[in-house]
Formats: sequence, structure tokens, C-alpha cells
Amino acid sequence: MYLNRDSTGENWRVRPDGVEKVTGSLKYLTDLSFPNMLFGKILRSQYPHARIKFIHIDEAKKLKGVHGVLTYKDIPGLNGFGILEPDQPVFCYDKVRFIGDAVAAVAAESKEIAEKALQLIKVEYEVLSVVDDPEQSILSSALKIHEKGNILHRSSFKKGNIEEGFNNCEIIIEETYDTPRQIHAYMETEGGVVVPNKDGGITVYMGTQHGYFDRFQLSRILNMKENKIRVVSSPMGGSFGGKDELNVQPYGALLALYTGLPVKIHQNRNESIRAGLKRHPMRITMKTGADRKGNIFAHEVYIIADTGAYATLGVSVLENAVENAVGPYRIPNIDIEGVSVYTNNGISGEFRGFGSNQAVFALEGQLDRLAEKLNMDPIELREKNIRSMDDCGPLDQTIIPSDGAKETLNAIKQSNILRMTKVVSDKWKRRGVGIAITMLGSGLGSGIPDQGAGRLSIGKDGKIIGAFGGEEVGQGILSVIETLLMNAFNCGSDDLKVVIGDTDLVPHSGSTTASRATTMIWLAIEKMKESFQSHILQHVSQLIGVPKHQMYLGPGGIWSDSRLVLSYSDLGNQLNEPIEVLVEFPYPQSNDVKQKGRYLFSFAAVAAGVEVDLLTGKVMVLGLDQAIAAGPVISPMGYLGQIEGSGVMSIGYSLMEDCQMEKGEYTTENFDTYLIPTICDIPPEMNVYAIETLQPGDSFGPKGIGEIGTVAVAPAIVKAIHDAIGYWCNRIPVSREGILQAVEKERGKWI
Repeated sequence: MYLNRDSTGENWRVRPDGVEKVTGSLKYLTDLSFPNMLFGKILRSQYPHARIKFIHIDEAKKLKGVHGVLTYKDIPGLNGFGILEPDQPVFCYDKVRFIGDAVAAVAAESKEIAEKALQLIKVEYEVLSVVDDPEQSILSSALKIHEKGNILHRSSFKKGNIEEGFNNCEIIIEETYDTPRQIHAYMETEGGVVVPNKDGGITVYMGTQHGYFDRFQLSRILNMKENKIRVVSSPMGGSFGGKDELNVQPYGALLALYTGLPVKIHQNRNESIRAGLKRHPMRITMKTGADRKGNIFAHEVYIIADTGAYATLGVSVLENAVENAVGPYRIPNIDIEGVSVYTNNGISGEFRGFGSNQAVFALEGQLDRLAEKLNMDPIELREKNIRSMDDCGPLDQTIIPSDGAKETLNAIKQSNILRMTKVVSDKWKRRGVGIAITMLGSGLGSGIPDQGAGRLSIGKDGKIIGAFGGEEVGQGILSVIETLLMNAFNCGSDDLKVVIGDTDLVPHSGSTTASRATTMIWLAIEKMKESFQSHILQHVSQLIGVPKHQMYLGPGGIWSDSRLVLSYSDLGNQLNEPIEVLVEFPYPQSNDVKQKGRYLFSFAAVAAGVEVDLLTGKVMVLGLDQAIAAGPVISPMGYLGQIEGSGVMSIGYSLMEDCQMEKGEYTTENFDTYLIPTICDIPPEMNVYAIETLQPGDSFGPKGIGEIGTVAVAPAIVKAIHDAIGYWCNRIPVSREGILQAVEKERGKWI
């Protein structure tokens, strides 16, 4: 399927929340307000690394309009949170480890009073040396950030004999690549409202990608049973992984329980940058060898990831980087080592692509440099080494068969971008093109519990209700669910009610991460639809006397002989109790429980065209095409939006976004000093080629595409820059200074 803004199709339809969004009538969780609501603020550390000697809160408590001032002494349960390891204190008590660590929180009758109260809290610190260099952090002489040391996790993968492999190589490329700390930059910063309930529980109206796990973590912190905590997590204004982990929820919950009143916390952009997650910066050294025909024999990789002050999902991000350091290539001898280390550089965590972007930038850079050394076309080199349909995965694991790597590469070869004219009238501008390919696994990976569930019901209101534990973060999951239900039951959107993002109303379906939600929901509906339809038809048969096998579900109700025999609303009125089907199942994984890595993969190829200004160093992306092999397209508009949005986000990652730190402190406080793409940076040509083929044996339907469109864009852009001016850049974002220095070195070439 070929998609662009001029495409049409029978499933090209307005998303369910589209009108509310464009008219501004949709209430996000940070828009909510309740009677007698207080406003919360969090006091964060002044220093990236220090011991706490004493916290003085008496003056803040005396301030008129303040209803509560809390510290670590006020936590009834576990003083810690973290999806994999609860090592981040809710309130620090002995030590702060990054500039965003929380020390105290206040609730007051206005934001202004709350901010004044923060100023009245005095904290005595003993300032410690800052550990801000990941490579220095792992040395035995480095100051320990945590008692257990500064190494969060090590990961490795070995295959064949790496020494023997390099001995057989005639060409060897060894390079080191650096990737930046990137801000998620969602439009709605972290926040929402926590409301205390009459039964002693709470309702948490705050954005998250995993309502059930938030509920579990909050139950430990509050020392409260999970069933007394309701988490309402949708709709929210963006996440990209940044709201997968707890952020302001514990503080809102503690303050609401302490004061007995609703408490709203909504971080401003400065607070979000200071305390929020970022993409892991990585330094990756790769050594790759081949013979003169281009057959790659050996590949050696060393990755060092800066996870910042706390673990978050740093372990899994590193594991995913290791898996993606091989890519869709057949390489007989591999040696990969990765280490994730603690520093005082903020906190790194979940981000769209989840470690793959960094690894693929380096890997595809190696392929391009190898092709140049061999005087070989970069596409030909990839074709020579690309995986076949039945090959194992990157870590030699069993995966679902797919020829997606070849299919996407073949599709992108047809892109008009690769035939873009390089002749320009302005003598100070040069054009170039580049390609890159990748494969990306979905789901949480082997050995990690990955639960899925769904529920279909029809009740008194006569609506077919689909309840799933996903969250609408802006990606369009509502459109996917609605379309899948319409297709399953041949009904209209008016016959449906989709319920998501509320732990009191939906089954535990796992997190809306790892490109897993679409597959999970498709599988759930496939597992439920026959049973659900059978229950409805059996009930209707008893009501109206028409044999069950002569009826079917359709628009508006139940049909027989091409006529409507009972509407859904009439059926609902006659039900004594709802008709309901529930299914629970794990995300698809290999039967080999010992293997690492993922089981389901999608594939992508990217073509990029750029124009480089030799006088200013500015790079304009003129075209960005992507070919994606991820199974059937459910929502063409949503599919296109995801891949286009991924591409634009990756232009920022490639050319402008770098959240720099100096001695553990951010050098930026807002988006006036941190550039992100605007409408002016969107390429005039963007096309998506959706390859929908599923191979025999793949019964898992559509794959999520929320991440894969970000993964291979950076290396394609960097290659296009090299094609334009001959400059290889090993560090992103590509700086104008770097381009100008490269131009200056070859001044005679341009004049």
C-alpha cells in the first residue's frame, strides 16, 4: 500500500477523537478541575550530587494557604519507585543523585502560594563531586553514586570466532559513534489530578503508558491495597516513552491523602526537562570486516550507555541496543559487549526506539563506510549480506519467518528520492541521498512477563463494548480498536463503545509500549469474536425464534436474510445481564524460554535526500521516504501519521536535538535553547510504502509501527550529507560547525 497525504482508501476515516482535538473540546487529564482542589509543587535538588544534612520545613508549613508540606518522613510505605528496580526515592533522605531529585512537596490553595512555600523550605547539603563521564564512572576509583557501584548492567552476545573472522577480512572499518540525550518534547508535560475517595482510596487522573503498573507501584508507596487505587490514564498529550515510568503520581497521591482534598500537579516545561526521562546517550565503538567482494565476516561492538542517576528501564534499553547492533544481516562472527552505567547526568529511560536508534546509527554507518572503502554501491553491499526469510534473529534466536528486510529494501530502491537531481542553481549548495535499513522487535522480549487481555460485552445501552488496557497517548489506538471491531462484526462506529485507560473498567493488558498494543488488541479480538458472536446469536435466537445459524451481526444489530431482525438497542433493553467474553493471554514469544531477544519483528528501509548550504552549514531534508513491513494496515491515516511523525522526530535527533549537560546540570531550561523540528523543517516530499504481506506461519496479524519509523532515519541523513559534501559525521546531531570545518578543509574543492 502506497501512502501519502493524497492517498485515499475505504478505511481512511476521521479518528474517533479527531473532532474534539481540533476544536479544543477534548479534556486532557491536566485540564481537569475539582471543587476545593489544591495545587501541588515539588522541591527538587539544587545539586546533582550531595548528601542531605537537614530539611527545614517549619516556615513553609506556617504560610497561609498551605495545607501540607511532605518529606520522606511522611511516606507510609516504600520510599522508592522504578519499573524494574525501585531505586529512585520518592523523597530523598540521605543523598541526592541528580538535579531533579525530589526532596519535599507542598499542597496549597494556589500555584503562587505553593511556589512561595517551596522557597521557604531550606535544605542543608554537603556537596559531593559530580560523576558526569560514563567512561570514568566505571573506573574503580570513581565516586560511587549507589552503594552497589556505578554499573547498572552488562550485556553481551558472542557468535563464532571473532579473531578468526577478522583474520579472514581484507577490509576492516573501526569507528566510534556518539548519540545525544534527547528530550521527548511532548506537548502536554507531566501532570494531572489525584482525588481522595470516601472509602479511603484514591483516583489518579494522570497520564501513563501502564495504568496497572502505576497502580502497583503506588500501592507499595502508599501501603494501600491495589483495589483502592483507580488510575485513569487517557487521554494524554503525548508520551513517546517518557510517561511509562512514574513521574508526579506519587506526590499527588501523598498530598491528596494527607490533605483529604484533590491535588493537581502539572509540571511546567522547565520542571519537565529537569526531572523527566531522556533518551540514553551512548558511545558505540564498532569494528567491522569484510572481504573484497563485500561479504561481512566479523563484527565487534562495544556500547557504553549513560543511564543517569537511576535504573528506570536502562537494563532493557541496553539489551535492545545489543540486539539491534547486528541488524538484518548475516554475520558469522560477532562479539558484542554493552554496559549501562550510573552518572549524575539526570535520568535516562524509555524513548521511542528503545536503544535501537543508537545502535542502528552506528551499524548503518559502518555499512556505508565499508561500501565506500570497497568502492561498492551501499545498496549492493546490503543486498549481499541481508538476511533471508528463514534466518534466525539478530541474537540467533527463533523468530517468526519474514522476508521483510529484502522487501523493504527492494521497495525503497524505487523511491524517487534516490533519483533526485543533484544539480542546483546556487553554487553554494550541494545535494545528496542516502539509505538505511533496520529490523525491530516488538513486545517486551523473551523471559519478561508480557500479559495481554481484552473484554467484549454488550449491555443495557445496546453498545458493543471493547475494553482493553491500552492508553491513548496520541498515537491513535482508539482508531485501531474501532476499525478492528467494525471489521470483526461488520458494524458501524455508532454501534461501538471503546473503553481504555481506566484500571476500574479494563482488564490488565500490559503496557502501551514496545510497539505491542496493536498486535495485542488484534489477537484479543481474534480470540474473542466467534465466542462473543455465538453468545449474542444464541440469546437472540431464544428471543425471536430464528435459528442461530441463519443470523449474523451487522450494522445496527442482528440480521437474517439481508434484513435487520433485532437492533442492538432492543437487544440491550431485553438483557437481564450483560453478554460478556474475556480473554487473557501472553504476548507471542518463542517456545525456547532460554533464548534472548524478541520473537516478532518489523522491518524498515529509509531513503533521505538533503541539501547542504556550504556557507552556513545548514542541512535541509528535501525528501524522506520509508518502506515498512509490519503486516496489514488497520488505519491508513494513523499508519501514515505514525511514520511521518517518526521521521520528523528523527530529523530533530539527526540535526538539532541535544540536551547537553555541564557537571550534572542542564544547559537548557526551555525550548528556546533546545531546538526541535517545526513545520518549516518537514520535508516537502514524504511517502510511505506499507508492505502488508504475512508469511506462512505468521498468525499474529499487524505489528505496531510507533517506533520503527524513527530507527533508521539518522544514518540515512548522515549518508546523504556525505553524498553531498564528502563529510562523514560520527556524532549526532550533525552540527553546522562540523560541516563548516569539513568544508573549510576542502576549500579548494568548492571554490
